Amino acid sequence: MSKTCDLTGKKANNAFAVSHSHRRTKRLQEANLQDKRIWWPQGNRFVKLRVSTKALKTLEKKGLAAMAREAGIDLNKY
Repeated sequence: MSKTCDLTGKKANNAFAVSHSHRRTKRLQEANLQDKRIWWPQGNRFVKLRVSTKALKTLEKKGLAAMAREAGIDLNKY
């Protein structure tokens, strides 16, 4: 399973770990992903999604159906 947000598409970012001597080594900055069961009122059931914490805050404001429509996701498959 890929480490991307189902609703926003957020994924890992390439970065450097910088030591005290300023030696730089490559590392990944992973997205803060959570596996959540989210209530879907139109489907009258829970939907299990892997979402970022930023997407969870946006879900509270917009709603699950609107965010899924923007992301082009069919919630019947989840």
